[in-house]
Amino acid sequence: MSATTQTGSNAVYNDSVVRWFAIASVVYGVVGMLVGVIIAAQLTWPELNMGVEWLSYGRLRPLHTNAVIFAFGGSVLFATSYYVVQRTCQTTLFAPALAWFTMIGWNVVILAAVVTLPMGLTQSKEYAELIWPIDLLITAVWVSYAVVFFGTVGTRKVKHIYVANWFFGAYIIAVALLHIVNNLQIPTSLTHSYSVYAGVQDAMIQWWYGHNAVGFFLTAAFLGMMYYFIPKQAERPVYSYRLSIVHFWALIFTYMWAGPHHLHYTALPDWTQSVGMVFSLILLAPSWGGMINGIMTLSGAWHKLRDDPILRFLIVSLSFYGMSTFEGPMMSIKTVNALSHYTDWTVGHVHSGALGWVGLVSMGSLYYLIPRLFGQKKMYSVPAIELHFWTATIGIVLYIAAMWIAGVMQGLMWRSINPDGTLTYTFVESVKATFPFYVIRLLGGALYLFGMVVMLWNVVMTARQGRIEPVRIPAINPAHA
Repeated sequence: MSATTQTGSNAVYNDSVVRWFAIASVVYGVVGMLVGVIIAAQLTWPELNMGVEWLSYGRLRPLHTNAVIFAFGGSVLFATSYYVVQRTCQTTLFAPALAWFTMIGWNVVILAAVVTLPMGLTQSKEYAELIWPIDLLITAVWVSYAVVFFGTVGTRKVKHIYVANWFFGAYIIAVALLHIVNNLQIPTSLTHSYSVYAGVQDAMIQWWYGHNAVGFFLTAAFLGMMYYFIPKQAERPVYSYRLSIVHFWALIFTYMWAGPHHLHYTALPDWTQSVGMVFSLILLAPSWGGMINGIMTLSGAWHKLRDDPILRFLIVSLSFYGMSTFEGPMMSIKTVNALSHYTDWTVGHVHSGALGWVGLVSMGSLYYLIPRLFGQKKMYSVPAIELHFWTATIGIVLYIAAMWIAGVMQGLMWRSINPDGTLTYTFVESVKATFPFYVIRLLGGALYLFGMVVMLWNVVMTARQGRIEPVRIPAINPAHA
């Protein structure tokens, strides 16, 4: 770069790729949540699959999880990390052509998932279902993502690396490691392969991957968003920057070891299960430290929650984050796990984190981003944001409350025995007792989907009336660079 560009007089932020990822994330959110509502309806009324194998629960469920986690969540993370790293480093994106490759490549991955998963082409690994050729493309996209992100950090015009970029950087590195190690395969054809691991080792590697996909893709990365967008929307500095650094290192170290709690009472060695449980319990401290840091950023600005629905999205997401990160360690305790595991309590826990934490913080961040990406001061309709907030929040509460009740009931029914040692209830009786809660879950999911559709309308209207103008990078005083 020339000296003139370095001072920021001619340089502009590269927001075009951010804009496309942001719009794609909203579209994928609607599609992914629609599939979720469809399979929730199928669990309530199984005949809704109409006997079509491509529409069966077993085919659509991985499509739903991949759509909401990787299509929606992944697109949000690409958009926000590219936006945040430019603003906090006061420079434009490194290697813009590679940034566009990540946009195109990621969407090709999503399209390939839409084709292969309903066909039943899968590795049969939780959150890692995609077949090996698609995994290779993901690897290429992810390496390019790392080059763009760390290249931008490396060419920054300020000495300090803001804490949000620490979280984004850790998630990029950890997900690369997890993806490569868990997907080591021996191909037998273009659509089939065998894992290089076997038996309990395969299960251990899978849940090291699976739980850390939650820990880094769905937690660390979204905490990076939290540390940027809450202070921005609240117009307040982070409550404690020192706590944010402690939060980062404690979370990053602890999360890696918690995966075995998914394998309690299995063939995994007992000491390994105990290590997973202990680290899960320790994880409560850094998780709540981050939650408190985010919420306390509103100190002196609590009144803004009355009038600012975007800030409400962001702060309520932290409440769900705190609740989920209390519930997770509790469920990792072996005696609790004996009741909760394999029940709908686990489904409720996952969705309190996914819908409550990941969903709401994503929506709040996107509502902050979209107007700025299209040269507007605010979204087309603020009342529509209010409507979205309340339908989403009520939908989450209905969903998780129904699953908690159903899960505890299932666990108690399955372990109930008569004096002669026979089971008190048949499995079919537990399914019948669960039916009303599946109806409530479906209603909650439909409300959440409705809110997402309202958001899509609001985003389209904002984009239609917007003007795309280059945003100049502020001039940097060489003495402070």
